[in-house]
Amino acid sequence: MGAQWKAKHKADASAAKGRIFTKLAKEIMVAARNGADPDMNSKLRVAVEAAKKASMPRETLERAIKKGAGLLDGPANYETVVYEGFAPHQVPVIVECLTDNKNRSAQSIRVLFRKGQLGSSGSVSWDFKYLGEIVAHAVTPDADLEVAAIEAGAQDFEEGEEGDSVFLTEPTDLDAVSKALPAYGFNVTSAKLVYRPNNPVTLDDAARAEVEAFLEAIDADDDVQHVYVGLAG
Repeated sequence: MGAQWKAKHKADASAAKGRIFTKLAKEIMVAARNGADPDMNSKLRVAVEAAKKASMPRETLERAIKKGAGLLDGPANYETVVYEGFAPHQVPVIVECLTDNKNRSAQSIRVLFRKGQLGSSGSVSWDFKYLGEIVAHAVTPDADLEVAAIEAGAQDFEEGEEGDSVFLTEPTDLDAVSKALPAYGFNVTSAKLVYRPNNPVTLDDAARAEVEAFLEAIDADDDVQHVYVGLAG
């Protein structure tokens, strides 16, 4: 979901895992601003579940919660900044950064887009749907994907990876649907706002490899949290 462009072979798996942990820790810190107790903070609970699914070390997870809640070394002052533009071959790209230094992020993004084209706000987002995406798995024998989607208030649903189910919502309904799903036999492991392309571009293997290399370089930047691309799977 959203990562279909990623190259199948990573040169350094441990470095890639480290980047994943860094991104997850930042999401935990931001969520923990509203409270350090996952039972009382639904966004933190989902972020913690995602971290556990990725096998984040317990110490790293707990430190991120404490830092985000201001219980350790002062609060974490991260903010979201969104950039839009084109990868090589005019493939539309939206980059979400979670950063404590917007000037640093802007400079990095400008450099990373040299092989593409950095656009202004709205230059490609018009060609994406902005919606809530919930990944969950059935935990009761009678859990029914379609019934759960209708009753919980999702707009659509689909089969996900590794036996998971995906529920799609209006952006404003994400939290309410996430809270409702457990009553219909589904345990939520991820709930986030995403961009999905309306008209994904199809490329030949050589062009696709060029685009994937461009996207991998962006995704490796420390300030980049999510990369959404209009590229056919």
